[in-house]
Amino acid sequence: MRLLTYILLFFSVAIFAQEKEMKQYSVDVNYFYGSILPHHTNILHLIKGHPEGAIIGFNRKTFGSKKWEAWYNYPDYGLSFQYQNNKNPELGDLYGLYAHYNFYFLNRRLQLRVAQGVTYNTNPYDRETNYRNLAYGARYMPSTYFMLNYHKPNIWKGFGVQTGINFVHHSNANLKAPNTSTNTIAFNIGVNYDIETNDSLHYITHPKEKLTEPIRYNLVFRSGVNESDVVNSGQYPFYVASAYVDKRINRKSAIQLGTDVFWMMYMKEFIRYQSIAYFENNYDGTADYRRIGVFAGHELFINKLAIDTQMGYYVYDPSDKFGALYQRLGAKYYITKNVSAGVSLKTHVSRAEAIEFGLGVRL
Repeated sequence: MRLLTYILLFFSVAIFAQEKEMKQYSVDVNYFYGSILPHHTNILHLIKGHPEGAIIGFNRKTFGSKKWEAWYNYPDYGLSFQYQNNKNPELGDLYGLYAHYNFYFLNRRLQLRVAQGVTYNTNPYDRETNYRNLAYGARYMPSTYFMLNYHKPNIWKGFGVQTGINFVHHSNANLKAPNTSTNTIAFNIGVNYDIETNDSLHYITHPKEKLTEPIRYNLVFRSGVNESDVVNSGQYPFYVASAYVDKRINRKSAIQLGTDVFWMMYMKEFIRYQSIAYFENNYDGTADYRRIGVFAGHELFINKLAIDTQMGYYVYDPSDKFGALYQRLGAKYYITKNVSAGVSLKTHVSRAEAIEFGLGVRL
C-alpha cells in the first residue's frame, strides 16, 4: 500500500506544479450525514446506523494563465481530508487524504468535485479479532469521492456557503481479501473562505483552437499484486500488456480501441483451489488462467493529467470467473509528450479485481 500512497502523492505534487504563478487559494469545511448503500448481502450486518463526518478542502483557483484552465471553465485543484464515522466499531472509522479537482457549471454556482486518494481504516478484517468486517480486508486502501454542491462564495468578508450531496467509495481493490467494500451517499452542508491576495484577479480568455492529430499508437505495461476472494489465499503478482490506437477528436478528448492480455497469477491458484474445494461442480483444475480482452475507451486530457475510461470484453477467458465484461478507470500523468505513468482500477461492474500501476508510450 505504500507504493499506492507514493503514486497518489506524485499526482498531487504534479498537479500543484502545473502553475508556478501565485493566484488565489480557498478552504472549505463540509459536514455530511448519510447512508451506506446495501450493495451486497455480505455487508448487511455491518450497516447499523447513518455514517457522518467531515470533508475539509484546500483549493488552488485558476484564472486562465494556461489554456487548459479556460477550456475547463477555470477549475480549482487541491487536497482534501475526509473523516467518516461508520457508526459501527466492527466496520471501523475512516480517515482519507485525497487529490481533487473542482469543476464549475451554471455561472459557477454548481460545483462538482472529483477526488482520488488513500484511506486509513481503524478496524479492518482480522480472522480472530474482527472476522465480521467483510468490507475492508486492509488497513490502507484506495478511495474515490464525488461531491456536487450549490456553491456561493464570498458572501461576507470572504466567507461563503455550499450544500449538496456526496458519494464515497472505499475498497481494497482486491489487494487483500475480503473486499466487499462500501458505498456511502450523504447530504452535506458547509462553509468556504477565499484567502485574501494582493494579486489583481480576472479571468483570462483564449480563442478556440482546433486540434488536428493523426491516429496514435499506444503500448502500456501494467503490474501489481492482488488476492482472490478466498481469505488468506495469498497475494500474487499480475501483469497486463495493452496495445491500442487512439484518435484525438478535440482538445479535451480522444477515443480508443485496443486489446489487453492478462497474466493474473492469483487466478492460476484460484482455478486449482476451485477444482479441489468444489470437486462436485467438476471444475477443470488445468484451465488456462490467462485472459485476452478487447476494449473501447475514452481519454480526457486535463493539461498533463489524463483520465482513461474503458469498457472491455473477454474474447478468451477459460476461467469465466467474472463474466464477459470488464471496466477500467485510471489516471495518468504525461512525464513527457509521449511517455506516461499511471494508476488504474480494473473492475467487473461492482467487483474490483486489481489496482494497476502502469507505464505507457504514445507514438
